[in-house]
Amino acid sequence: MTFFNDLLLGFKSFWKAMKFIRDHQLYWFMLIPAALMPGIYVLGAYVLKRPVETDVHSVNDIVWFILGQLFQISLALLFMKFTKYLVVILLSPLLTHLSERTEHILTGNVYPFDFNQFVRDVKRALRITFRNFLWHYTLVMSFVLLVLLVWQEYKELPISIMTLVIGFYYYGFSFVDYINERRKLTVEQSIQFMRKHRGLAISIGAGYSLLILLPLNTDVVFGLNITKEGFLAGLGQFLFHIFLWICAAAAPVIAIVAATIAMNDLVKLKRKQ
Repeated sequence: MTFFNDLLLGFKSFWKAMKFIRDHQLYWFMLIPAALMPGIYVLGAYVLKRPVETDVHSVNDIVWFILGQLFQISLALLFMKFTKYLVVILLSPLLTHLSERTEHILTGNVYPFDFNQFVRDVKRALRITFRNFLWHYTLVMSFVLLVLLVWQEYKELPISIMTLVIGFYYYGFSFVDYINERRKLTVEQSIQFMRKHRGLAISIGAGYSLLILLPLNTDVVFGLNITKEGFLAGLGQFLFHIFLWICAAAAPVIAIVAATIAMNDLVKLKRKQ
């Protein structure tokens, strides 16, 4: 039952995090990820608009077709899915600070600023994130390669759900490790901890992924084209995609606050004075 309890804890923490951010006026933390979102979505959309077309008439053609598909899928994963890791990497200093601030509000724990420790924290976050990226990529591409040997469209298979869950786990792991580092857990100890609490990692990663993967169309935002005839429809579409942009920008901020709240409920972060 621990898995499902941890899963529920993570989802509940997301709701708590939204209220926490509102009550403590932490909105400004979303400005930096908001600036990153357009570039990420533009790159991803560019890759996805370049399909691999291969005529399959022989064994050689099949080999080249599979290689082409793997290359295309790799690029799409890199820019559309694994950019979620890129967001975490680029925001490591911000997320480190926000997690500490959240813990301070929750428990009163104080972490005096130490530049050397701060650098170590960021390096640790980068190391964990890059590790998770490699494991995620390896597992996903192994599934894809296996499926492409039989089916051409792996996304149509139930196995694609498994790749999503794998992603949720590793994304959530990256966020929870910020707290594990302050708990003085080594990387190996953090890995063991997350294996025992997979449900928490999956729920935190799922919330982050669902927010950041909303169907934002930057062409609508930056190519505003509202005519007199379609004013209301055009304005509505523009405002809708602005809302999606805000959700994507909020994703890493909500996720790190949710991870901190969840860990406080799970292991009690309050330090003895």
